[in-house]
Amino acid sequence: MEIKIKRAYEPASTDDGYRVYIDRLWPRGLSHETFHYDLWDKEIAPSTKLREWFHAQPEQHWPEFERRYTAELASNPAYANLKKQLSDKPTVTLLYSSHDPAHNNAIVLAHLLKSRVDGGY
Repeated sequence: MEIKIKRAYEPASTDDGYRVYIDRLWPRGLSHETFHYDLWDKEIAPSTKLREWFHAQPEQHWPEFERRYTAELASNPAYANLKKQLSDKPTVTLLYSSHDPAHNNAIVLAHLLKSRVDGGY
């Protein structure tokens, strides 16, 4: 399985494969008619408490956010469910709405899904 990451505001592409929006909140300014996704998995998103804490200082909090979000996913039934739903998809694009392409929940989730594909977590 190929796992890609893309900001929700970028146009959909045929190369995206199965598109999964992974944030709890709807992307500001996008309409349901123009935002194309196959699955909106609100439950896979970081908890509200973690998201709000991280949003205050993303660069400074990044290592701790990775650790905390990974721990949340390990105990989140939505993570196991998502892995199952994606198991037969050759290409998956995780869509996120953060402005920061280097510090967001899609990076953590993609890493975990890729490690699962490669025999890890």
